Amino acid sequence: MIELTGLNHKRFILNAEHIEKIESVPESIITLINGKKYLVEENIDEIINKVVIYKRKIFTMNIQEASAK
Repeated sequence: MIELTGLNHKRFILNAEHIEKIESVPESIITLINGKKYLVEENIDEIINKVVIYKRKIFTMNIQEASAK
């Protein structure tokens, strides 16, 4: 899950696993796999960075759990 800011300046949490594509027009439009779209203040690079950090957390947690067994 990643935290983003809508164009109404309200923060919300989005499931990064459901992102299909991201466009810039100049705000960012995130399209989910179900077709729903979100307009957000963050630029594409910021969104990608948030997704990478999120995925890295999941990956490192799985490695830590496996090595603890």
